[in-house]
Amino acid sequence: MTNRNTALELTEIVFPEHANHYGTLFGGNALMLMSKAAFLAARDFAQADVVMAGCGDAQFLAPVPVGSVLRLRAWVSRQGRSSLTVSVTGSFEQLGQAPREALHSFFEMVAVDKSGRPRRIPNAQPNPEKEAA
Repeated sequence: MTNRNTALELTEIVFPEHANHYGTLFGGNALMLMSKAAFLAARDFAQADVVMAGCGDAQFLAPVPVGSVLRLRAWVSRQGRSSLTVSVTGSFEQLGQAPREALHSFFEMVAVDKSGRPRRIPNAQPNPEKEAA
């Protein structure tokens, strides 16, 4: 079993087209960005195509204003035979202010073959404590 780096960071800027009627990041767009980060982390870890099987415990902890820089961190926290759990957190920064935690969710991803059927993930060891730091 090998250790594989499972963490990645995705940085986005929140533009007006991403906002709701309050001028902050629309929850649906936040979920889309978090799922993108989860997909990339799972794909890198599995070294295979992946699909999302589920999303859970999505938390919107603070509104993210237009113009903010959103930093999403995703890491594999569990590996099964063909499935992975990917944890995603998000914080945002505005000029001259300290970063604030804003988002958190878990995504269940499944490695698939070219026919879209679940496939085995090569043995690797996620390190959730290390990746979450």
